[in-house]
Amino acid sequence: MRRLAAFGLAGAVTRGVYEGLRRLPRDARWTRTNHAGRDVGLWAGPAVVLGTAAGSGGGPVALAVLAAGACGAYDDVKGDHRRGFRAHSAALRDGEVTSGAVKLLGIGAASLVAGALLKERPVDKVLAGVVVAGSAHLVNLVDVRPGRAGLAVLALAAPGLLRGAPAAAPMGAVAAVLADDLGERTMLGDTGAHALGAAVGGAIAAGNGRLGLAAHAVGLVAAAVWGERAASSRAHPCG
Repeated sequence: MRRLAAFGLAGAVTRGVYEGLRRLPRDARWTRTNHAGRDVGLWAGPAVVLGTAAGSGGGPVALAVLAAGACGAYDDVKGDHRRGFRAHSAALRDGEVTSGAVKLLGIGAASLVAGALLKERPVDKVLAGVVVAGSAHLVNLVDVRPGRAGLAVLALAAPGLLRGAPAAAPMGAVAAVLADDLGERTMLGDTGAHALGAAVGGAIAAGNGRLGLAAHAVGLVAAAVWGERAASSRAHPCG
C-alpha cells in the first residue's frame, strides 16, 4: 500500500506542477534545442523534483532529491559548453567556479549527508553517499535522447520495489511525464535527471547492506569513469 501511495502521490504532484509550469510564458533560460532541432521546454525537470520529493515522504532521500534538483537547475540556467570532471576541475584550479563544479560539489555534499542519515556505520555512510551521487550522475549521463533518462529510472528503480516504498516515488514521477518526454514536448534537463537519479540512489542505499552498497558503488564509479572518457573524446575529436 505504501508503494502505491508513494507512486500515486509522486505522479500526481509531478503532473500538476508540470501542467502549471508549461502554461507559463516561454522563457529562453528554460528552453533547449533537442537533437532534432526542436525547441523544447525543461519544465518536466522541476516537476519531477517536487513530485519525487513529495512521494519520498521527506527525510534523507527527499533532501538529496531537492539538493540535486537545485544544483541541476543552476547548471541548466547558468551552464556552458564544458563537460566532464576534468574541464570543471581545471577551471577550479584557475579560480573559476563553473556551474558544473557547483553541481558536482553540491550534489556530492548532499549525497554524503543523505548517506550519513540513512546508515549507521561510517563505512556504510560513505558507500551510501557514493551510491546516491553516482546514481544521480548516471541518470544524467544517459539523458541524451528523448525518454532515455526516464526509462533508465524505471529500469533501475523497479527491483527496489521488492525492498520497499522509496523506489516508487521516482517511478511515479517519471510515469507522469514520460509520454511528453518521448513525444519531444519536454525535457528533464539536468534538473530532473539528477534529482531522479538521486532518488534511485537513495532507494538503493536504503535497501542494501554493505556488500550491496559496495557492489553498486563500484559499478557507478566505473560508469562515471567511462562517461568522463566519452566526454573527453567528444571535446577532443581525433582525425
